[in-house]
Amino acid sequence: MTQDLKRLKRIGWGVRTVFALGIAASLAGNVLHAADNVISQAISAWSPVALLLAVELISRIPARRGALSSAVRLGATAVIAGIAAWVSYWHMVGVATRYGEADSSAYLLPFSVDGLIVVASISLVEIGGRIRVLAEGTGPTAPVIPRSATDILMPEVAAHRARRAAELAASQTVASTRPVKKTPAKRVTPRPASAEKVAKAAAKLPGATVAEIAAKAGVSVSTARRHLPAQRVTDASPSAPVPAETPALIAA
Repeated sequence: MTQDLKRLKRIGWGVRTVFALGIAASLAGNVLHAADNVISQAISAWSPVALLLAVELISRIPARRGALSSAVRLGATAVIAGIAAWVSYWHMVGVATRYGEADSSAYLLPFSVDGLIVVASISLVEIGGRIRVLAEGTGPTAPVIPRSATDILMPEVAAHRARRAAELAASQTVASTRPVKKTPAKRVTPRPASAEKVAKAAAKLPGATVAEIAAKAGVSVSTARRHLPAQRVTDASPSAPVPAETPALIAA
């Protein structure tokens, strides 16, 4: 923001120089056209000086009382500019004709001076508004909206842009202050130590019975049966076969 402010101030001084140059040309034409006395020259010089002061005031002093105050200031400045342009135009036409300019050139030359003054004065008002906005600062969440000549001449547009900026700032503020829901972490039930012992014993004794695995793991048979897979329990604990009596024993 500081770099933009410095850049705008440099541009503002350049535009102010151009505006002063146009006022000086208009002032010279008025003084040269006036009679050769101080009072006549002062009267002729007053209209461009009044325009210079009016433009400086509206470009440097912001309007704080709404659209009506801005409209009054701009209207008064437009009236002063119109008077200055009318007086300066005919004075410069007379001076250009007196010093040898053709009729067409003499009547066209004042338009270049008055046009330069109009463009420079509008640019000064625009740059002054932008400089004030950057100097005051509007906060990190609010967008920077320069107070342009369009906003001053059309208050409904300025009001609409102000409402949009307020809505955007409010939505960003609510989003930044909204609490974030935390998803509770899933509880992981730790595996019992007896299960670890049974698994290790079963891995070491692949063909053993449940009782042997339980004895190796140091747990009860029911605990070992609970932690062993169903297939392993079936394979590892077969029912003990009953030995058949041999014919020799029966004969005896």
